[in-house]
Amino acid sequence: MEARVHTESYGAEAGLARRTLRSETLLVLALSLGASGVGALISFVGSLTKPGSLKDQAATLVGSQAPGRPWLDLAWQLFGIATALVPVALVAHLLARERVGIGSIGFDLKEPRRDLGRGTLVAAVIGGTGLLFYLGVRAAGFNLTVVPESLPDVWWKIPVLIASAVQNAVLEEVIVVGYLLRRLGQLGWTPAAALAASAVLRGSYHLYQGVGGMIGNMVMGVVFVLLYRRWGRVGPLVAAHALIDTVAFVGYALLAGKAGWLPTG
Repeated sequence: MEARVHTESYGAEAGLARRTLRSETLLVLALSLGASGVGALISFVGSLTKPGSLKDQAATLVGSQAPGRPWLDLAWQLFGIATALVPVALVAHLLARERVGIGSIGFDLKEPRRDLGRGTLVAAVIGGTGLLFYLGVRAAGFNLTVVPESLPDVWWKIPVLIASAVQNAVLEEVIVVGYLLRRLGQLGWTPAAALAASAVLRGSYHLYQGVGGMIGNMVMGVVFVLLYRRWGRVGPLVAAHALIDTVAFVGYALLAGKAGWLPTG
C-alpha cells in the first residue's frame, strides 16, 4: 500500500514538473519571439493585401523613434534594447533555479577566442549566402525591400546599430536555440522535432520581411541547431549572429545610395 502511494505521488510530481516546464516555455515565448512571430504574420498579411508588389514595400529593422529629437531618440533606442533582453534575464533565472545556470547552454565567457573564431567563420559563410539569397527572392517578388536602418546621422548611430545587433543575437540564440532545445528535450521531444520547432520559430518572426526572409531564416535555424549540438555552446552562434547583423546594419548605413546593387527603401 505504501509503495503504491509513493509511486502515485512520484507520478503526480513528474506530471506537475512537465506541466510547469511546458507553461514556463510558453510564457517565455509569449513574452519574446513567439509574440514576434504572431506580429510578423499580421504584418505580412498587411503587406500582401496592400496595393503593389512586395519588393516595392519596405521593412525597416532599426528606425528612428523620435525624428528630429536626437536625445529622446537615443533614450528610446536604449530603452528598446534593454527591455528586449528581459526575456534573456528570465531564462537565466529559470536555469539558475534548476541549479545549472545559463552556462549550461554555453552562454558564458569560458571560451571567448574559440567562440569568436567559430562565429566569424559561420558569419562569413551564412552572411554571404544570405545576401545573395535575399537579392534573388526580392528580385523574384517574394520579399519586401529590407532597410536595415533608417537612423539620423548623429554621433550615437553606429554604437546603437552595433548594440542592436548584439541584442538581436543574444535574444534569439539564447531563447530559440539554447533554452528551447533544452526545454523540448526535457519534455520528451525527439531531436528532429525540436530542430524543426526551433527552425520554424526562427522563420516565423522574420515573416514580416516576406517569404524569402522566413525561408532563409529557417535554413539558418537548421544550421545553427546542428552547430549547437556539435559544439554544445550558443556562444559561437551569438558571435556569428552579432557579426552578421552588425555588417548588415553598419554596411547599409555606409553604402545606401552609393552601391547600385544594394536595394534601398
